[in-house]
Amino acid sequence: MHFEEFAREQLPSLLRFAAVLTGDRDLAQDVVQDALVRAHKSWRRIAAADRPELYMRQVVVNGYLSWHRHWYQRSVRPTSDVARFREPAAPDPARRIADADQLTGMLAQLSRAQRASIVLRFYEDRDDGEIAAMLGCATGTVRSHISRGLNSLRIQLNEGKETV
Repeated sequence: MHFEEFAREQLPSLLRFAAVLTGDRDLAQDVVQDALVRAHKSWRRIAAADRPELYMRQVVVNGYLSWHRHWYQRSVRPTSDVARFREPAAPDPARRIADADQLTGMLAQLSRAQRASIVLRFYEDRDDGEIAAMLGCATGTVRSHISRGLNSLRIQLNEGKETV
C-alpha cells in the first residue's frame, strides 16, 4: 500500500482518536500531522510491519505525551467544547453533548499517561500489552494507570452528584 492511500484511509480515524486523546481538535490535527510527516519518512519500514495502523496510533500517542516539549503547547489548551467532536444523528443531542462535555472535563483532570491508557483501553479497545508497547512501559504500569485513572473518574463523578 502506498503512503498516500494509507494516509487517506486512516486520517479520519486517526483524527477522531487524537481528538478524544487530546480533548482539543486543533491540537489533534497538529499531532496527527506530525505523526504522518514522521511516518512518510519511514514508510517502507512501517508498511512492512504487521499492523501499520497500530504503529501510527503509537506515534500519535507518543506525540501527545511529548507535546509539552513543543512550542505550541504554550498557546493551546484543551477545550471543553466537545460539541465539535460528536457524530451526527444522535438520539438525544443535548444529553450526548452534556455527557461528552463532562467526560472531556473529567479526562482533562487525569495525568497524560492515565488519560492515554484509558483512551487506548476504552476508546480504541486495546489490551494491556498493546498499550504498554505504545506507552513504552510495563503492562503492570498500564494497569496501574488505568486503575488510578478510573478511580479518579469515579471520585469526580461522585463529587458531581453531591453538588446536584
